[in-house]
Amino acid sequence: MHGPSLISRLVSLTLLGLLFFIPPLVLLFDRPSIGGLSLLPIWLFISWLILILLTAWVMERNHG
Repeated sequence: MHGPSLISRLVSLTLLGLLFFIPPLVLLFDRPSIGGLSLLPIWLFISWLILILLTAWVMERNHG
């Protein structure tokens, strides 16, 4: 069923993705931390994983 509910959830996920990857937030994790390593790759992969899992959950929930 492709109703307004699904569309609103997908738009919300898009906005969450934009929030995750806006430059001011991404640059917060681009600073050297303990050991001189940046947390940027961890932030990018974790946020990407969250978006993928939420999208799969929304699509599977509406499929059945």
